[in-house]
Order: sequence, then C-alpha cells, then structure tokens
Amino acid sequence: MDPSTSFHAATTPTQTSPNIYTADFNPSWTIGIVPHGGYVTAVFLRVVRLHFDTTLKKQNQPHTLTLHLDFLRRTQIGLADFVVKDVKLGRQTSVVHVTLSQDGREEVVGYVTNSNLSTETGVTFATKWALSPPAPAADVSKFDRDADPIWGERHSWPFSDFRKATRGIRSMFPRGGQVAQNIVDEWLCLRNGENWTQELLGSIVDTFPQVLEHYVLGYDPYSVELEKRLKPGELEKQMSDSGAKMWYPTVLLNLEVKKALPVEGVKWLFVRLQAKQIKNGRFDLEIIVMDAEGDLVALSHHVCFAVDSARNLAVRRKDGEAKL
Repeated sequence: MDPSTSFHAATTPTQTSPNIYTADFNPSWTIGIVPHGGYVTAVFLRVVRLHFDTTLKKQNQPHTLTLHLDFLRRTQIGLADFVVKDVKLGRQTSVVHVTLSQDGREEVVGYVTNSNLSTETGVTFATKWALSPPAPAADVSKFDRDADPIWGERHSWPFSDFRKATRGIRSMFPRGGQVAQNIVDEWLCLRNGENWTQELLGSIVDTFPQVLEHYVLGYDPYSVELEKRLKPGELEKQMSDSGAKMWYPTVLLNLEVKKALPVEGVKWLFVRLQAKQIKNGRFDLEIIVMDAEGDLVALSHHVCFAVDSARNLAVRRKDGEAKL
C-alpha cells in the first residue's frame, strides 16, 4: 500500500440527494478482497456526519453517540450506496437507519444515534473505574522515535499482503509482552501522518492483532521482540503450517462514543482488546479506546467468526450472494 494514501479521502462520501450517499471503497484498505470492517464502519460514521451536517443540520447533533452494525454479506471494493432513513428526530438525540448496498445487494445495515457531545450537561460522578489489569505506562512523546523503554513498534503485521489494511497504521506493543493471553494492548496511529478524528473511531475499534492466533500458535505472533528474531516470511510459514492463517469476519459491531476528540483529531490512541470466550469458531471482543490523557474515548463490542481465509477470496455465486 502507498503510505501516502489518505485515509480521510478514502472514507469521504458524496451526497447525491437528501438521504442518499455514495462512497468508493479503496483497495488499499482491505482484508483479502473484502474492505476492512473498520474501514467500512468509518465510512458509515462519515455518511451519518454528512447527513447531520446537511439534511439534518437544524438538529445540531453532529456527534455519533452509538452505532450498531450488522454485516449481512461481504462488501467489495468500488462504489457503494448508502440510504439513510430518519427514524426519530429528538431534542437531545436523533436516530437514523443506514443501509449499505452494492450491485443491488444489501450488505451492511445499522442504526446510529447522534447527539451533541459539546453541549451535554447533567449529573456527573467519578466512578474510579480503571483498566484491570492495568496497561503498561507509556510516554507517547517517544513513540515516533520508537524510544519508549516499555513500548516498541511492530513494523509489519503477519500476512500484510493479505491484510492490506494493516499497512496503513503504525502500532506500538508492550516490549515485555501482553498482560494476558486473551488481552491485547496497543497504541495506534495512521502511518501517513493523518490524525484520528471522531468518525475514524469506527476504524480504530476494528484494528488489532487477532487474539485467537496467540492460542493457535502458543505464542504471541505480534511480539515486538519476535519480529526482530525471525527472518522475513518465517513467521507466516509457521502460522500457515499451524492453521493460524484465517479470516475473522465481523458479524456485528457496537460502538459507544464517550468523548469528542478535538476537531483536528489526535495522533495516537490506546486500544485494549479482550476476548471472553472463543468457541466453535465464534468469539467476542470487547474494545476500550483511551487517549494520551487517559480519558475514555470509546467502547466497542464485536461478535466475530473465525473461518478459512479461502472464504474471503471465494467467487460470488451467480445470484450475487456472498453471505458471511
């Protein structure tokens, strides 16, 4: 992937009527031949933001508060149509239903609730919640030079030729390893220097190492130290031989936004991923996103499948179906 490829440009929708929008899914942000789920989610959020900036401008509710997406079928690179239905327009929140279609197929559907995080008021209490177990301390100012003694940069993720979307991000992982086998802690930024903005939270909550691979292999294939020791291609061979090269399609994705990011965005965000159960090819993921100040930015929950990677590349049936 060209590191100069703009993620903001790749997620920009066009309004064609008050309730209809189009986007062009870029091949740089794919897993196999399927647009990355987080990339698609970011486009959803940008469609909704554009809808509230234009058709529903009088609502003054620019920020997505919650999002729920059901991934019905595989998406594909190229043009995509979004139809937005205004379900409930309220003083504090408004709800829209969004349908993503390609070639006449409904592929992803969702409900999105918008509000105005800048004007929120109401009761507030400090709950004293904290990550458990705590994440290693980080000095974000040292990340660009890979000079943090506790966090190190992983320069390339396994199978990046197949998982092209991973080439567009920089990632920092604990040099001493993850705090638990079912947990992944990471700091992420966009490789081309663009910032994470509010609508791009849809991408960051779906960008992470696959925790299931740690169990298949018996070791963490995303280890910073492991990357230094192994020759190019050696890790991918070990993963292929052990059956760890799989596709992990998202069945549904929920997102709750806790904080409005600055308009200009932020460079680095922290993500904790945790799986509670992996069983019969299905698993859950809980995602927590925090900023460099330690503030809670977003929460997300996924239901995912683990399937043979060949299903990602399979040709659609003649009727156009490509169900997950």
